[in-house]
Amino acid sequence: MESSTSRPQTDIDRIAERWVDTLVELQPVLGTYIGRTEVNDRYGDLSPEGHEAQIIATSSVLAELARTEAVDEIDEVTKTDLGNELRLTLASSDARLQLRDLNVIDSPSQHIREVFDLMPTDTPDDWSMVARRLSAVEEAIDGYIVTLREGMRHGITPARRQVAEVLTQVRANSGPGSFFAEFASEATVKEGELPTSLKADLDRGATTASEAYSKLAQFLENELAPVAAHDDAVGREIYALQSRRFLGATVDLDESYEWGIEELGRMVREQEAIAEEITPGASVHEAIEFLDRDQSRKLHGTDALREWMQATSDRAVAELGASHFDIPAEIRTLECMIAPTHEGGIYYTGPTDDFSRPGRMWWSVPEGVTEFDTWRELTTVYHEGVPGHHLQIGQAVHNRAKLNTWRRQLAGTSGHAEGWALYAERLMEELGYLDDPADRLGMLDGQRMRAARVVLDIGVHLQKPRLDGTGVWNAEYALEFMRQNVNMDDAFIRFEVNRYLGWPGQAPSYKIGQRIWQELRDATRAREKEAFSSKEFHRRALDLGGVGLDTLRSTLLKEA
Repeated sequence: MESSTSRPQTDIDRIAERWVDTLVELQPVLGTYIGRTEVNDRYGDLSPEGHEAQIIATSSVLAELARTEAVDEIDEVTKTDLGNELRLTLASSDARLQLRDLNVIDSPSQHIREVFDLMPTDTPDDWSMVARRLSAVEEAIDGYIVTLREGMRHGITPARRQVAEVLTQVRANSGPGSFFAEFASEATVKEGELPTSLKADLDRGATTASEAYSKLAQFLENELAPVAAHDDAVGREIYALQSRRFLGATVDLDESYEWGIEELGRMVREQEAIAEEITPGASVHEAIEFLDRDQSRKLHGTDALREWMQATSDRAVAELGASHFDIPAEIRTLECMIAPTHEGGIYYTGPTDDFSRPGRMWWSVPEGVTEFDTWRELTTVYHEGVPGHHLQIGQAVHNRAKLNTWRRQLAGTSGHAEGWALYAERLMEELGYLDDPADRLGMLDGQRMRAARVVLDIGVHLQKPRLDGTGVWNAEYALEFMRQNVNMDDAFIRFEVNRYLGWPGQAPSYKIGQRIWQELRDATRAREKEAFSSKEFHRRALDLGGVGLDTLRSTLLKEA
């Protein structure tokens, strides 16, 4: 699929475009994420009535899609993938997952706050939108509480562990020293000053938002926590549904579990071999301790971290764009940012459709952390930037001539995106960017963690027998298992394990997605033999935009 030749819009494209407009109206936070600034002053209805409106709209567009014929291969992909996503939305609603939608990383309690990170703040008009959305936080929180209360009425609640952890997060957004208060107090514009009346509106909005989070904290502590589920495991039925959602593919969960154990063993053996290269006779732990003492591989302070991220990213874009990938001019800009939060995550946000807001790599640095090891994080820059998420997502946004807005901005799954990013890490090793054994050890540290997550996530939620034969997987065993398989601060490990417990199916999608990407490249190479070109394979795959992994497989193998 070349992006240089314009393609006439089809009936299926028009359905997809209208669906984007519907989603933006129903979910303004999603609109902000893709750069639809007209909805930046509000939230969607998070109450049961709002969910019902979403389901009615989903059923309607699914029926319309079923009545419409595809006219070409691009249409076929859109119809297949959009249809799959809509059906999964309905299946999730039938399972009443919305009634227990609370976890430590990806639920309304985070979305309501995090959207402010993406809002423009250059002009008084921008800040006026911010003020109105701050004032709308209360209504959003109220609707969310009503939904969770509905879950309580039906005995459908999140796990107690998730409630306790989210309560801590919510309290940080309450009171005079909250994010909202600081955000409003630091409001500035590029030129001139904010009007006094607007500053007052921001202060009032910040107070309203902080008080709304205080209300949410009281609800979580006094109402939800006492009745929350004791068991972290969600069981096979819900897990299978969530796995399909995150992969866009149906996989054999039991086979994936066994494969995860084998893959973890392979990662350990690779690490052990590289540890020997770094310090002859050293264990992996000893090699890591050796590298952690190496001052030449350290960065001091977040300014140095951001500058190093930016320089590393810029170099990768320039060099890979000259040799191994076709990188359009619009996506050669990637901004490396220090996030305003302190939760420890590293993540990517895509560009707006017109590239007025570029793709951004964010690092949420925990409080008190001031030193960073480049050997650990080099592969992270490739994962989040180029050839990882930024190339993948930016390429889809760039491909306006062929892909509708849904395909460019909203389609895809975690398995497709994160699987590609892990595949990209290994690709950088193949291309010689990780020739330093220390950098390879850093890459493998992350790959080992992702393999361990396959085992842990499926193990806990399907209550598999423990690897040591002492019972079945539970949270305590999961925590010890992760401690044995990652070399990170214990607070980070605890957050990660809590994330897996509350977000079933998401963590394995990285490594399983990487497996599928690698299998597709190998299958294409086997079919094309001497004619195979990795550059052409990557172009063809990325030009599809975000898709489920079943759709990716069927499309690429059909084209091969």
